[in-house]
Amino acid sequence: MQTRVETVTLALAETFTIARGSSDFDDVVVLTLSQDGVVAHGEGAPVDYWGETAGSMASFLEEHAARVIGDDPFDLDAIEARLAELPGNTGAKMAIDGALHDLIGKRLGVPVSRLLGVTQRTMPPTSFTIGIDSIEGTRDRTRRAVGFDVLKVKVGGGDDLARLQVIAETTASRLRIDGNEGWTIDTARELMPELTRLGVEFVEEPFPADDLDSYCQLRELRDRIPVVIDEGCKDLASLVRIATYADGINIKLSKCRGIREAVRMVHAARALGLSVMLGCMIESELGIAQAAQVAPLVDFVDLDGHLLIKDGPFSGLGLADGRLVLSKAPGLGVVRR
Repeated sequence: MQTRVETVTLALAETFTIARGSSDFDDVVVLTLSQDGVVAHGEGAPVDYWGETAGSMASFLEEHAARVIGDDPFDLDAIEARLAELPGNTGAKMAIDGALHDLIGKRLGVPVSRLLGVTQRTMPPTSFTIGIDSIEGTRDRTRRAVGFDVLKVKVGGGDDLARLQVIAETTASRLRIDGNEGWTIDTARELMPELTRLGVEFVEEPFPADDLDSYCQLRELRDRIPVVIDEGCKDLASLVRIATYADGINIKLSKCRGIREAVRMVHAARALGLSVMLGCMIESELGIAQAAQVAPLVDFVDLDGHLLIKDGPFSGLGLADGRLVLSKAPGLGVVRR
């Protein structure tokens, strides 16, 4: 097994602003595996609020990828066990998981979606993200977000309600909002009746992940919309606690280490009565294609990271009627441009 590690800078089509800050570029790391003439790729995105960077990911992969993978890419349990001995580095582990699934699919000559037993038939529509902006900037972004039945609106600024009102007046698309830990409980109490009036479907991570007191207070409100946990949701071990204070989870491969753990989380969430959303970081079509294999299993999809960047390094993932379209090619179904 040969490995190659590459850091790729993705240029965003427009400045992207959330409650934690703004960005025009984001880095991802691509792991390439070569075995017996088969070349496969996997991508990982750093979880910056956990201290991971593209540089730390690349260093981890350079040092450990070849050893933990070994010579048998089908022995995923053993590979996961070796990775479990190395703490953290969830984005790097996502790249390993993605490259292995791409390699296995190509070796068997089938799409990864077929390996997972999922089909395009149950693919939910993806939301398209509207970042924090001025009221007029928000109106303009909304007008240009054509072809999407669902918009996810980043909130946490001073004009949240006014921006949401403008969006509701501009589009018939369904609305979801994402606080990125930017609210206080007082903000939530003030806005909840209006969010209900506007028909907002749910709010992601309104408070800091460790502010369980605010989440519990919000849960007791009679007039509120459902709460979905993103930053506070890491992997399978997170779910039992989340079920005590929220209504749903947002799974991201960069946080849970990849496809295999994501599938486990979906089934556990169902058992706990939690709704399931599948999200992403800013990623190329390669990273999004990894998550897309799991998307037919979930309730809500937010896989638009590749749509927010300029020309990315990979292609092959389709989009029709606001839904991602899985490739029928073996593996993840994406190729280098």
